[in-house]
Amino acid sequence: MGALTAKMDRQRIEAFRRRLVREREDLLGLVIRAEQDGRQADEERTQDLADKASNSYTKEFLFHQSSNERTLLQQIEEALSRIEEGRYGECLQCGGEIEKKRLEAVPWARHCIPCQQSQDQGSSEANPGR
Repeated sequence: MGALTAKMDRQRIEAFRRRLVREREDLLGLVIRAEQDGRQADEERTQDLADKASNSYTKEFLFHQSSNERTLLQQIEEALSRIEEGRYGECLQCGGEIEKKRLEAVPWARHCIPCQQSQDQGSSEANPGR
């Protein structure tokens, strides 16, 4: 186990692992349902322009939702990998320990709060409209 993970007891790490696995299973179910709903919207024969517009909007909404879920799913997979590697709870930017309260709120967190705030400020400066 890594130095940071040694600070976090095995029971706590196992609790985070179980929570991440549950989150992953829930997200996989949502992604599969969104894909099925998108295919179903494609297969529906529309009668008028309003129905076609509604189906188009539904497909776009489901695609966007599925995309967000896939991003979160990837972050969960990465967190599970860090558990396996003994690096869970370690900030990917500074190498410091991610606060336990942060991990309890966001178990797939990749950065400590100061590094996350720094990244958020950097991305908002790059995208002033956000």
